[in-house]
Amino acid sequence: MRILYLDLDALNPSHLSCYGYHRNTSPVIDALADRAVRFDNVYCSDAPCLPSRTALYQGRFGIHTGVVGHGGTAADPKRQGPERGFSSTYEDDSFPRQLQKRGYHTAMISPFGQRHAAHQYYAGFSEIHNTGMCGHEPVERVEPVLDRWLTANAANDNWYLHLNFWDIHTPYRTPEGYGNPFADDPVSEWFTDDVIAKHVQRGGPHSAQDLGMYEDSDTVNYPRTPARITDQASLKKWIDGYDTAVRYVDDAVGRLFDRLRAAGVWEDTAVIISADHGENQGDMGIYGEHGTADQGTCHIPMIVKWPGEAAEAAAGTADTNLHYHLDWPPTCLELIDRESADKAAESTGAPAVWDGQSYAGVLAGASDANLPTEGRDELILSQCAHVCQRSVRFDEGGRSWLYIRTYHDGLHPFPKHMLYDLASDPHEQHNLAEEHPQVVRDAVYRLMEWHDQAMATVVRDCSDAVDPMYTVLREGGPEHTRHGIEGEPLSLGVYLARLEATGRAQAAADLRARYPEKI
Repeated sequence: MRILYLDLDALNPSHLSCYGYHRNTSPVIDALADRAVRFDNVYCSDAPCLPSRTALYQGRFGIHTGVVGHGGTAADPKRQGPERGFSSTYEDDSFPRQLQKRGYHTAMISPFGQRHAAHQYYAGFSEIHNTGMCGHEPVERVEPVLDRWLTANAANDNWYLHLNFWDIHTPYRTPEGYGNPFADDPVSEWFTDDVIAKHVQRGGPHSAQDLGMYEDSDTVNYPRTPARITDQASLKKWIDGYDTAVRYVDDAVGRLFDRLRAAGVWEDTAVIISADHGENQGDMGIYGEHGTADQGTCHIPMIVKWPGEAAEAAAGTADTNLHYHLDWPPTCLELIDRESADKAAESTGAPAVWDGQSYAGVLAGASDANLPTEGRDELILSQCAHVCQRSVRFDEGGRSWLYIRTYHDGLHPFPKHMLYDLASDPHEQHNLAEEHPQVVRDAVYRLMEWHDQAMATVVRDCSDAVDPMYTVLREGGPEHTRHGIEGEPLSLGVYLARLEATGRAQAAADLRARYPEKI
C-alpha cells in the first residue's frame, strides 16, 4: 500500500467545485472526488495551523497535548512528566510512528516543523524534506523536491508521504503570468452590496479594510490583492486571488497524479486531499484569515481514494456524518490492519490515548459490516491563536447548528455567545443566539460535558491539570492581540486611529469600551 496525504494549506472546501462552488477552481480534485469518497462535514478539532497539525499527527485534542496556540507556553506540548522514558509519548504514540510499526516508510515534504518549531509534527517520520521557506515556498520550489522523491521511491511499496502545498495561504502569490481564470466569473451571489457595506464598517484584524491584519494588504509585493475591500470590484479582485491560487495548486496536483500514473502506481496508491484548516472569505466579516473557531476556519475538505474493489464500490459517494480530522489516523490504521494478511504483533489498533474515532467502514464499502461507519453526535472546535473560542457543531431539529463561545475576542467585535444555522446561513452573517436561547443552552451543555470528559483525561494522563486555553488567557490573550503581523508589540492606539481615519468611528468606540486598560 502507498499512501499520499495532500495537505493543501488554508483550503476552504466551499471554494472547491466538487463541494458545490460555482467556479471551476478544482477540475483535478473534482475528478478524484468522482472516484473517491467525499466527506462533507470534516472539521479540524483545533485551529489554526500548529494546533491542527499537532492534533492530527498526535491523534489528540489540543486540550490534551497542550498545543492550542501559535505563541507562548501553549504553543508547546505539555511535558510528559516523570514517567517519560528513553522516548516520549509524542514519539511513540504519533500517527507516523504507528505507521512505522506496520512496516511503512514515512516521509514528509514540508517546512512546517521549522515554521513553528514543532518536533511533535515531525515525530515518527523516517524522512523529512524541509523546502526551506517556512511556508512561503511556491509550488515551483516544492515540485523539484517532490519529483526527486518520487523518482527514488514511487515504485516501492508501503510508503506514506505527507506533502504540503502553500500557495493557497495568504498572501496570494500566484505568478502574474498565470493569468486570471476567473476574470469573467462573478463572485458568489451572497456578496450583495448591503453585505459588503456592512463588512466595510467592521473593525478587527483581517476585516475588509484591514486585509493585512491591522493594515492594508501589501499590493506592491502581491499585486493580486487589493489594498482594501470597499466595493464589488475590490471584493472580486480579492476572491479572484484566492480562487486562482486554488486552481494553481489544483494544476500542481494534476502533475503529481500524472507522475504516479507514469510510475505505474496510481491505481494502488491511496490519495487523501485535505487541509490543516479552511479560510474565512467573508465568513463572519473576516477575509483571508483562519483565526476563529467557526465554519470558515474549521471546516476542511476530506476526499479519500482508497485502493481495492471494496473501496471502488464506495467511489463517487458523499458522507455527511460529522467527523474530526483526527479521526483519519485510526481510520487509516484500521483499513491497513484489515488488509494485512500477516499483522505484526504491534499492529493491534490505535494508541489508547488517541481521541480519534474510526470511520473505516465508509471507505471499505459493504464488504465488512464490522467496520464503523457512524460519525459524531457533535464536534467541539477550539481556536486559541487569534481568539480564544470553543464552538459546538451539531444537528438538531432538522437544522445544522454552530454555537461559538468567546473567551477572548482577539480585538474582533464578537459577543460571548454566537449561534448560526449553517444550512440557511453558511457564511455566518446572522447571529441567532438571542432568538434561540434553548439551542444555546443545549450547546453550552454539550460543551461543558465535553470539557468535563476532556479534563478528566488531562488529570489522568498529563503531568498537570491545566486547560491550555486558560494558559493563553493568563499570558495576555491570543498571540495576535499582543503582536502585529511582524511580531512587534501591537499599539492599540495606532489601530484605533486607523479605524477612525477609515470611517469606522463606531468600531473604534467599541474597542475603547472593551479595552480601556489598553488605551
